[in-house]
Amino acid sequence: MKMNEFITRLKQQPRIGGVPPRLVQNQQLQQLQQENQILTTANNGVNEQVRLLAQQLANQIVAERDQAQILARNGRTYTKFDPVNDIVANQTEVVTGGLWSDNLASLTTYYTASGQTTSQRRYYVDVYQDTPSADGAAVQFSLAFGHALGSGSDSQGQLNDSPSKAVYSQYRQLLLAPTDTRFTTAGSGSTDYIYVVNFKRNRMKERLDPGNWEIPLKPISSRATNATGSVVTGSGNVIQLIDDSSVASATVGQSGKVYNIVSGSINSGVYNSTAPVYYGLAYPDYGTLILDGKMLDQKLGFATNTGSSSEGNNHFVLFHSISGSAPFTDPATADPYGFLARNSEKVTSTHYFVRIKNAEYNFSNNPSYVTGSVGQIVQSTFIGDPKTYITTVGLYNDSQELLAVAKLSKPLLKSFQREALIRVKLDF
Repeated sequence: MKMNEFITRLKQQPRIGGVPPRLVQNQQLQQLQQENQILTTANNGVNEQVRLLAQQLANQIVAERDQAQILARNGRTYTKFDPVNDIVANQTEVVTGGLWSDNLASLTTYYTASGQTTSQRRYYVDVYQDTPSADGAAVQFSLAFGHALGSGSDSQGQLNDSPSKAVYSQYRQLLLAPTDTRFTTAGSGSTDYIYVVNFKRNRMKERLDPGNWEIPLKPISSRATNATGSVVTGSGNVIQLIDDSSVASATVGQSGKVYNIVSGSINSGVYNSTAPVYYGLAYPDYGTLILDGKMLDQKLGFATNTGSSSEGNNHFVLFHSISGSAPFTDPATADPYGFLARNSEKVTSTHYFVRIKNAEYNFSNNPSYVTGSVGQIVQSTFIGDPKTYITTVGLYNDSQELLAVAKLSKPLLKSFQREALIRVKLDF
């Protein structure tokens, strides 16, 4: 055999100990598949264990919850509110009430206090509903007189500093725009002198209720130059003044809403509404009535003292006009003429709905409910059918600190056969 043929045959022979490449790849693939199968089996086992443990834990939680509910039904002391379903916040409503003491809406008795100093009485006079020394007597409103030039009161040597000017300036700065120097009414236009009725702030709350006040004025037949002396009411009819909120919209100025003061009554409305008689301006947000002095002179005979450096004490004339109406009866109502007034305020409330299910709060923590060392129920009829009477609802924070208490008008029976829904309103 030739050498070249021999070499060629040797090359064609398989190598001793070698493995064909494709066979190697197949073996590796089989090995990987076996390993994946082993891992899959192992993972399935782990997942099953995790599932079993999770199921066991869930069953435990459910059992504990059910047990807690059973215990809570028998001895619950606190119940958390559901913020979504049980609490309704920021509910706003307008609340009105009588402005005078004891929430009365009508005042027919008027007293001044001798305890006011002479200096104080030169500026204003406080009016009480009872003898100032009596129990429960309190200031209901105050009266003042103001003149832009200081007339009608004595400066007592103080240059340009009389009480009437101080009063006029005070209310001008309080109620008018900075550019206004005079009060202007629909009755007489720009007026130099005014009479002021000022309600006590604590009685007014947020504001004087527009359309719900009425002041009676008796005409004056004669008066002393200094009105702290003799003032006589005349025989004329009592004039009632109200605001025109029932027939006209308020103007909005420096001091909020402003209404005209006109002749009329709450019962009958504005007198001659097509051509009202105007007496001044009402500022309900400030609880202040500004009466036009010129109109009071013209219609009610006030004869306002506008003398220079003359101590007129004109505000006492207004007091006698108001108090002088009390002995007379309003023919429309058959009631004595009274100073009628109501306050008004916006109240923001939160409503808490206390829901008590049939199985809850049927036992009491009161020591008198049980007896003996084992806590046996005292009332034998309550065994198997316990009952309680709900009288109070307490509102607590998360630290179980009592914040508010709501009292029921009468005890509410609670048993396994009865459920309750109590609405607690908390006002701010």
